[in-house]
Amino acid sequence: MPDNVVFAVGNSMMGDDGAGPLLAEMMRRDPIAGWDVIDGGMTPENHVHRVVALQPRRVYLVDAAEMELAPGEIRIVEESSIADMLFMTTHSLPLSFVIEHLQAEGCAVTFIGIQPGIVAFYCPMLAPVKDAVTQLYARMASGGDMDEFERI
Repeated sequence: MPDNVVFAVGNSMMGDDGAGPLLAEMMRRDPIAGWDVIDGGMTPENHVHRVVALQPRRVYLVDAAEMELAPGEIRIVEESSIADMLFMTTHSLPLSFVIEHLQAEGCAVTFIGIQPGIVAFYCPMLAPVKDAVTQLYARMASGGDMDEFERI
């Protein structure tokens, strides 16, 4: 059982919305001890059971999130802010539903949002968003505290 699971969410065909899937790809290509990854893609609700089956200590849900920041900014999105904020979504169900489902199954969940710049079909991912994904991966690989990002 991994200590931590990254539950990556997003659509890699929609520019910066591919931040979560890019992180999942990096983690599959070069695994990090103590971490596992589930790529929830555009329908994370269909993959919740896979996360729960791993029985992780903590789940880090990573997705592009409209937070009115500069592209590539990373924030921990507080649970109380999820319902209040207008998040862009390319998913079938709101992420609040996915988070509540994970919590009901006993998972501790931290939502890490990456501010997108462009979310449109067949657009490339912006460099600041790619850099943010690389920063997240490096922090995990170095054993850094994922809960030290600024909160919103």
